[in-house]
Amino acid sequence: MRNKLVHYEITYKKKKIKPPNINNISWWANVLLNIFFIAFVTACIYPLLLVLAVSFTDNSVIFIEGYRLIPSAWSVQGYIFAFAAGNSIIRAYGVTIFVTAVGTISHVFLCSLYAYPLSRPEFRSRKVFMGILLIPMLFGGGLVPWFYVMTNMLHLRDNIWALILPVMFSSWNTIVLRTYMKNNIHNAIIESARIDGCSEFQTYLRIVMPLSKAGLAVIAFFVALAYWNDFWLSLMLIRDAELWSLQYLLYNIMARIQFLERAVSEGLSGAQAAFGELGRMPSQTTRMAMAAVSIGPIIMVYPFFQRFFVKGITIGSIKG
Repeated sequence: MRNKLVHYEITYKKKKIKPPNINNISWWANVLLNIFFIAFVTACIYPLLLVLAVSFTDNSVIFIEGYRLIPSAWSVQGYIFAFAAGNSIIRAYGVTIFVTAVGTISHVFLCSLYAYPLSRPEFRSRKVFMGILLIPMLFGGGLVPWFYVMTNMLHLRDNIWALILPVMFSSWNTIVLRTYMKNNIHNAIIESARIDGCSEFQTYLRIVMPLSKAGLAVIAFFVALAYWNDFWLSLMLIRDAELWSLQYLLYNIMARIQFLERAVSEGLSGAQAAFGELGRMPSQTTRMAMAAVSIGPIIMVYPFFQRFFVKGITIGSIKG
């Protein structure tokens, strides 16, 4: 192969023609790839744009024209109705942001702390701890024992930590990090750190964690999504409205809208008089406004994690 490349270079030098680039593709393949990725990106972005457009559409127009990317009549009634709760929305945002930040950092730290010794071949008890890790992954006690442990034994009822502790550790994420560390962090790096006098915990903090940024970023992103979108823990463990997460608050608002609509449609006694203009309530636009409110912040966080994805792919631990 080397002789052929030398022959080609000599031939092209004589003819003053540059050697071909093996990374080049034909123009028609380039066109097809561009069309494919443009269509794929459009299919991903279009639903988000549609939700945003419908949230600013007049509710009466939706029943006539349906969902449209460019509505004929604009309105912000959906957002007005969604934020009618006032301080409740702001408080729920604060609770969700706190739970997502603290829960994600704690989850990544604990999982990586467990995964590091499992990735080292010199750790003799790794099979025992691996078995302990797999037990809760394969077997579960059920909802009733879980609820009893959380409320009666751990006293996680109407407490902010009730939204954090149940999701603070994951066997699956630990296995993913263990595999990533085992395949991407060479033993020579760990041995060099030990020769330089680093303890195991110093090696973990100063060597292993920086070299595992790509794996940690992936786990952190998905854990942050899980914390941000969670409403089940609030449903099961939180009775105090001041500790409701954003998703559970929006769930309650939607439940009230459906109840009021059903009350009016079924003609319950005194319902129409009690709720006045409920028949023209912006139910459709309110749903889309709530969706936009809930997904907005987490979308803005994604580029921050993407920077670590690219860096982790392009930079390895060993060069040469």
